Amino acid sequence: MSRLELLVDRDGPLTRAAVLADGRLTDLHIDHADRPSLLGAIILGRVERIATGLNGAFVDLGNSLGGGLSGLLPAADVRRPVLDDDSPQPRSNRPGAKPAPIGALLRTGQPVIVQVKADAVGSKGPSLTMDITLPGRFLVHAPLGRDIAVSKRLGTGPERAALARRIEQLATGAGWIVRAGAAQVADDLLAAESEALHLQWRAIRDDARAGSAPRLLHPGPDAPTRALIEQGAAAPAAILVDDPAPAGQIKMGDGPLLSALRDWCDRHAPDLLPRLSAHTDAHGDAQRLFDLRDLDSAIAELLDVRVPLPLGGSLVIERTEALTVVDVNAGERGNPLDVNLDAAAEIARQLRLRNIGGIVVVDFVNMRSRGDAERVLAALSQAVESDPVQTQVYGMSKLGLVELTRARRGTPLAALLRP
Repeated sequence: MSRLELLVDRDGPLTRAAVLADGRLTDLHIDHADRPSLLGAIILGRVERIATGLNGAFVDLGNSLGGGLSGLLPAADVRRPVLDDDSPQPRSNRPGAKPAPIGALLRTGQPVIVQVKADAVGSKGPSLTMDITLPGRFLVHAPLGRDIAVSKRLGTGPERAALARRIEQLATGAGWIVRAGAAQVADDLLAAESEALHLQWRAIRDDARAGSAPRLLHPGPDAPTRALIEQGAAAPAAILVDDPAPAGQIKMGDGPLLSALRDWCDRHAPDLLPRLSAHTDAHGDAQRLFDLRDLDSAIAELLDVRVPLPLGGSLVIERTEALTVVDVNAGERGNPLDVNLDAAAEIARQLRLRNIGGIVVVDFVNMRSRGDAERVLAALSQAVESDPVQTQVYGMSKLGLVELTRARRGTPLAALLRP
């Protein structure tokens, strides 16, 4: 089993969290202070305008998030409000059901608790939902729900029902999504996480009832927290934080990065506290952590169009406005099947590291048989299974192109690191 490490640092406006497996970069999360992401933020918004043609409502998200943003709340994502006010309580849509007309669900000026499920892209504002979720390492709290849903990655065997019964006995409150890694986690950790997430929701709900709209109720998870949440039960063996004092100041105690991460672990992941330390405390070395591990050059390579493959081939990754195209080159002596199998694993890794979302088309090296093509498709499907972002491989077209989609989540790496 690979040894995982989480390395965290701050570089100018960037807060970076890198996950390494046996020293190799596998996941990268970056926050840009000048280009903040709203993904996962929970906001007390106000319905600004009913858009009948879109069967949705534009919701005013306020100025505290960086400049008077509005987002679109589709009718299919409207749920029964949890605010105690004197306004009529409109119907809510059930997930999966045909949505009712937006005018029957919401009215202009109404306060609503919404969550950002996709950041703004170009002139298109953030995408919103009232299906609030609070993610944890093992559980996701869906406080407006009543059911316990178990990850499809656990298959269809009896262990799914057994795990659901276990969570029903351990969890505080209702509305839980059980992640696959929860099956191997001790009861006390599951119970502690469920209580922390439930208390977090109660604080958000009470805050919403106590003040006026629009305003931010709860920010989305920052880069280090996202990294820990997305690793799930695969806990890092070490969490090192490079948290230097600002220029011209003497460092006194923990820096803000380390303090914030320690506070989060104390509430949500007490088992990780012994693994958390400051870089200089652990190594007595003044050299920056990302320099020491040569991560700056590894991150810079993620902006290159060409990605070399171990067997001598390469990938060429080109992003367009509509989709991302990946071309697999065999090199001078590469066997087509071996190169394509090698490429499948690297494509999955690059999609994660570059945070590429939307439609992806892959042009693999031409293969000799249908059986070889099926092996490559199976390898690609298996490679993207561990991606925390929903990724679907659809198969190969008549032109020999493989089509897949990856849900858009946050800002692509290229946009975050552009000058």
